[in-house]
Amino acid sequence: MNDIIQHWLDHGVIIPAPQTLEIAPDVPEDAVEPGAILHAGTKLSGASVHVGTGSELGREAPVAIEDCQLGAKVALKGGYFQKSVFLDGAAMGYGAHVREGSLLEEGAELAHTVGLKQTIFFPFAVGGSLINFCDALLSGGTSRKVHSEIGSSFIHFNYTPRGDKATASLFGDVPRGVMLDQPPIFLGGQGGVVGPVCVEFGTVLAAGNILRRDVEKPNQLVIPPAVPAATLPFSRSYRSTTRIFRDCIHYLANLAALEAWYRVVRQTFMLATPSGAACHAGALRALAVIRKERVKRLDAVAEALRAQTADEPPAIAQAHAADLARWEALRPRLATPPAELWEAASPERDAFLQAFVATDATLSYPDRIHAVSAPARAQGTAWLQGIVDQLSTVLKTN
Repeated sequence: MNDIIQHWLDHGVIIPAPQTLEIAPDVPEDAVEPGAILHAGTKLSGASVHVGTGSELGREAPVAIEDCQLGAKVALKGGYFQKSVFLDGAAMGYGAHVREGSLLEEGAELAHTVGLKQTIFFPFAVGGSLINFCDALLSGGTSRKVHSEIGSSFIHFNYTPRGDKATASLFGDVPRGVMLDQPPIFLGGQGGVVGPVCVEFGTVLAAGNILRRDVEKPNQLVIPPAVPAATLPFSRSYRSTTRIFRDCIHYLANLAALEAWYRVVRQTFMLATPSGAACHAGALRALAVIRKERVKRLDAVAEALRAQTADEPPAIAQAHAADLARWEALRPRLATPPAELWEAASPERDAFLQAFVATDATLSYPDRIHAVSAPARAQGTAWLQGIVDQLSTVLKTN
């Protein structure tokens, strides 16, 4: 038997069939905490892999985990998981395929046969089965009972006929979503979204529909018009790109706000435990991976626009020039958000942080957020919204 497996058994890890495990040489001795359950067929690899106490791997089928970080009581029931983070109580069913840069926060749960990549689920978000939901952030909801949900057989379309993937979609947002006090978002089953879109809290997308536009008003039932059957000429040249740049820039700015949240708020308690510290570091790595990919994809669109500008009608060329100018002005800070965004003191940040730190440290993370007063939560939202605004608005210069 592998020495590390024997070490885990001696220290309280539950391994019903130890001879069936595959543990790579780079896995640290302390990667699995006492009380974790590793079922038959579990594969672990990666120097930063970590499995928190009470987590259960492979209950329904073999599971392969590469450089993932798991908090307490996470259930990954079968599938493949790569360089992603699962906070306390997150769960995924049989047949999962989770690629680099995904972040599932407390209590997020998806059923069987789900594909994710660079996907962020805020606490309590739920997904059904047979879902492909890559390159998106889903927030909204207040509890496990009142949560944002993706119906079964739903897809986020993130690859275009032009070959770009500047398509990340934002469901809700970070400044309000982290406060766990917003109406949930419901994406009906057997449907989809063509990214990029920004969707407001409280949106209900009727089942069986494809959303192709932003939803700017909250609490709307959305039934998109049917697309008539047609055969039309198609050009791979870009026409209107304003929404692509606007939504992608907004997505990047929200990522920076989420990074600030992890560096200022979440670290006050996550660094106190081994699994929390591992998950905190993993979340920051995931956000960096997502940001790099989003910048790369928007750069590709910008390059394509520059190449086609000479052949465009004047009105389209002018609109494209404006889109490019805005991206060039904002890109440096979006690609590398300055640490001053979260390090610099502000009345709003400090008021929220003081209120959060004063909550009962024995409560779960969602309960601690709920324990913060509404005025203090509003201060926290204002602080994070200020980060989003700073990064998504071109500053006027004399």
